[in-house]
Amino acid sequence: MARDPYEQPAKIYDRCVEPLIAGLRPIGLKMYPPKKGMLVLDVGCGTGTELGLYQKAGCRAFGIDLSPVMVRAAQTKLGDNADIRLGNATRLPYSDNLFDLVIGFLTLHQMTGQIRPTVLGEMVRVMKREGRILLIDYHPGPIHFPNGWMSKATMLFFEILAGREHFGAYRDFLSRGGLPALISSQGLTIETEKIVHGGTLALFLLSWE
Repeated sequence: MARDPYEQPAKIYDRCVEPLIAGLRPIGLKMYPPKKGMLVLDVGCGTGTELGLYQKAGCRAFGIDLSPVMVRAAQTKLGDNADIRLGNATRLPYSDNLFDLVIGFLTLHQMTGQIRPTVLGEMVRVMKREGRILLIDYHPGPIHFPNGWMSKATMLFFEILAGREHFGAYRDFLSRGGLPALISSQGLTIETEKIVHGGTLALFLLSWE
């Protein structure tokens, strides 16, 4: 059995990484406010912090992650009322047109350039026709001084720390134009966008054309 690359990071993620990205979460919530009864899927749900916000708002929470350690952490955090699964985002185990909101929070940059379009295509498939996709990830810039430079340095530190393969995927993601280039390849409409942290991070709310 292959070793889970997130076995060690999962132990410190909420304590060390979460404080750096927590400010992105309320921005995303405001871009598409949760409503009671909404079906929300978080692709690459990690330890479940993002889904927890929607669960507290009365949404039905669904999450999927490739890391067994992250899945167990999310299941513990969210409890039995959340549907958290171990699985591959290139083949989401859900029916078509199911979710009101599909989230990718700092997820797509971790994947190879070959599979990112497939994963986004799967997110589109499981989204309701009137639903939305919320993507939050690194942005290629322009980077503004001083906040952007400091944010970029922090990002580089953690991406390098995550290992050669992870860092290579991050660099490839930015070299291909980040989220805007990926979004355009799927025929989606950008309803709202927010560029934050001095140009280093972006949030996009997407719908069908």
